[in-house]
Amino acid sequence: MLTVVLLLVKSIADLNEFMTIDYLYGINAIHETLIAAPRNVRQIFISEGSHHGRLQALVLEAQRQGLPVGYRAARELDQMAKGQRHQGVVAIVEAYAYPAFEKLLQRIADAKLSEWILFLDGIVDPRNFGALLRTAEAAGVRHIVIPKDRSVEVTPLVVKTSAGAAHHLSIYKVTNLRRALQEIKQAGYWTVGLAVGARESLYDRIYPDKLAIVLGSEATGARPINLRECDFLVSIPMLGKVASLNVGVAGAIFLFELVRQQRLPRP
Repeated sequence: MLTVVLLLVKSIADLNEFMTIDYLYGINAIHETLIAAPRNVRQIFISEGSHHGRLQALVLEAQRQGLPVGYRAARELDQMAKGQRHQGVVAIVEAYAYPAFEKLLQRIADAKLSEWILFLDGIVDPRNFGALLRTAEAAGVRHIVIPKDRSVEVTPLVVKTSAGAAHHLSIYKVTNLRRALQEIKQAGYWTVGLAVGARESLYDRIYPDKLAIVLGSEATGARPINLRECDFLVSIPMLGKVASLNVGVAGAIFLFELVRQQRLPRP
């Protein structure tokens, strides 16, 4: 993750305040940030000599919002993006601000509100994390809970991989994932964990509306201490010789089974 402290540039010659920033890159990621969180964007840099139509549309949107747009040599953008594919555009943005978990507890205290909450236990691959955020947003999930330790954070690569979906989600960092699950349960939510080897298939159960879903790390799955907090465990039926799926794929299968069930007529 490239996070630095520097002077905020409101114009090329005006440096007037300190803040923590990231270099965000990629057309989709920056476009979605301009739409969902425009106040987080401080300046945009375009590769010199670029005439790509989507880049020009990005420039027009930035100018419409009054954001400064500069032009830099491609090698400078390469340095800002730390060698990642930037598609000819890099933006200076405020680092992702995690809302307090207490805000989520206050929100779900409303008995009339039913939402899905995704708990991610120890996801360390930024591309898997970004893919999960993109899938979650597409499936209608709005709240993601991750642990402060042993977990990837919302980095520019995560935002890019999520195609900007990270800015349409509330992502909470908690010190103790187990305690957070307990508090969610006290608020009237059921908890389900996806676990390789669970006897019950994810297709064998009708899921309640108030549901927290626990997915584990790419290598070992969710930790046993957190799975023990789940009201039930389910697995994805595997018909081939491969024993498990990538967590991003497994998460997509699970979440869209919830979407399928939600669309069924209720008795």
